[in-house]
Amino acid sequence: MDLLTPGVGLIFWQALIFLVLLFVLSKMAWKPLLNSLKEREETIQGSLDAADKARQQMASMQADSEALLKEAREERDKILRTAQEAANRMNEEARNDAKKSADKIIEDAKSVIQTEKQAALRDIKEQVALFSLEVAEKLMRKNLSDDKAQKELTNRFVDELKLN
Repeated sequence: MDLLTPGVGLIFWQALIFLVLLFVLSKMAWKPLLNSLKEREETIQGSLDAADKARQQMASMQADSEALLKEAREERDKILRTAQEAANRMNEEARNDAKKSADKIIEDAKSVIQTEKQAALRDIKEQVALFSLEVAEKLMRKNLSDDKAQKELTNRFVDELKLN
C-alpha cells in the first residue's frame, strides 16, 4: 500500500515545483496568451462590427436601389405617356393634313370640272351657232334658188329699211 500513498516530502516538492512553474508561466506565458486572446477577441468584435456595418450599408443600398428602380419606372412611364401623346398628336396632325389635302383636291377638281363645263358649254354654243348658220344658209339657198324669190326678199328688206 505504500505505493499508492505518496510521501510528505514528495508532495512538498511537487507543490513547490508546481508553484514555481505556475509563477514562471504566469510571468512568461500567461501575459502573451492573454494578450493574444484579447487581440483575437478584439479582432472578432471588429469583424462582427464590420459585418453589422456592412449589413446596414447593404440595407441602405437596397433601399436606395429600390428608390432608384421606382424612380426609373416612373420615368419610363412618363416617357411612354409622352411618346403616346406625341404619337396621337402626330396621328391627329396627319389626319388633319390628309383631310385638308383631300378638301383641296376636291376643290381643285370642282374648279377644273366647272372650267371644263364652261368650256364644253362654249363649244356647244359655238357648234349650235355654226349649225344654225349652216341650216339658215341651206334654207336661204333653197328659198332663194330662183330669181323671183330673190327679188321678193330684196324688196321686203328695202321696205323694212324705209320703215325704220
